[in-house]
Amino acid sequence: MRRRLLLVLILAMLPLGVAHAVLEIQITQGINTAVPVAVVPFAWQVPGPPPATDVAAVISADLTRSGRFKAIPDSSMLEKPALAADIHFTNWRILGVNNLVIGRIKPAGAGNYQVEFQLFNVYTGQQLLGLAVLTTPGALRWTAHKISDLIYQKLTGQRGAFATRIAYVEVSGKGGLDRHYALVVADSDGYNPQTVFSSNEPIMSPAWSPDGKDLAYVSFETGLPAIYMQDIYTGKRELLSDRSGLNSAPAFSPDGRRLALVLSSTPGNPDIYIMDLASRTLRRITTSAAIDTEPAWSPDGQSLYFTSDRGGSPQIYKVSLSGGTPQRITFDGNYNARASVSPDGQTLVMVHRENGRLHIAVMNLNSGALLTLTDGDLDKSPSFAPNGSMIIYEASYGGRGVLAEVSVDGQVRERLSESQSGVSVHAPVWGPFLSQ
Repeated sequence: MRRRLLLVLILAMLPLGVAHAVLEIQITQGINTAVPVAVVPFAWQVPGPPPATDVAAVISADLTRSGRFKAIPDSSMLEKPALAADIHFTNWRILGVNNLVIGRIKPAGAGNYQVEFQLFNVYTGQQLLGLAVLTTPGALRWTAHKISDLIYQKLTGQRGAFATRIAYVEVSGKGGLDRHYALVVADSDGYNPQTVFSSNEPIMSPAWSPDGKDLAYVSFETGLPAIYMQDIYTGKRELLSDRSGLNSAPAFSPDGRRLALVLSSTPGNPDIYIMDLASRTLRRITTSAAIDTEPAWSPDGQSLYFTSDRGGSPQIYKVSLSGGTPQRITFDGNYNARASVSPDGQTLVMVHRENGRLHIAVMNLNSGALLTLTDGDLDKSPSFAPNGSMIIYEASYGGRGVLAEVSVDGQVRERLSESQSGVSVHAPVWGPFLSQ
């Protein structure tokens, strides 16, 4: 390789929970201009049979899932080289492929693997990227996601978000004592689901800490709402708020030192507060007699967006933490709620109602232009990917909640559905980038 970098992946395992069905990804709408790529099956050069994880297949699925690329199937390949010297670029030009990925998996001692890969421009024959990654058998799928991130960034200039995680609430059972709730963390493509917390009482509003180590959420395990924070690696759990009345909608500040939350300032009147996580002291942010809820931080941590009906219907408002009157942000339609801000601070995603149906929409915060992205009947709980390219949300499909994703321009849509019947998934939130 012209260029080689050794990346050591240290992956802490989540606490094991109940078994889950893997989320199955179905692309329901794609871009006609997606760039054709080929990811050749990686040569297995380790003694013994190959593992169940097909690294090249994971990379192909990641790139296709982004909507920016379309990986060609193995059956269409005219050759399957493992080394640069074995590539005949004419064969790939015939297939209309723009970029080519080849690779090898070698033994690295102590039962570990070294995954080597190269990325080529088919039309120039130039190698664009060539790296070696040291990994373990248990982290092979995660390594494939990391390689996808590197390829995506090289070809688009934007950081990939495949090696990230999502969290969601899984609901199973027919109701009553049979109803079961689980807070689940999984890879961004739905694989490797792990239960963080489970209960026979509702779990709501999961929120990631900015370092990806903790989740805050609302639990009704005592029969009343309370906010907890839990370390997803160690399982350590802390009660943050169980005050009389409401305890809801937690949201970590970008620096991870504060938590925005909704409390009952007076019986039945929700307002926005901020908790200092070190001292547990509270600061009240809104003082309206209306319902103020669903706080979301601006990326600079200097202001909050929130939902309020103070104008007569649910709309999004913004308030500076330095003081001042909240300013209304949304004006299209009579229902806009559950806002989240893109990582660059330029776009607001929300639940927007049109003709009695709830859709996911984005608003350009500079121009105020609103774009509806989805066309379901009950789309809700949107959350940006950490690179801002995709949005995960909850959709209704087949009478149950499923997870879905849509690109910020609305051109790519995909559904992540449970293969297990009788299970609904709700309240998804996309986790942050993890440290290298």
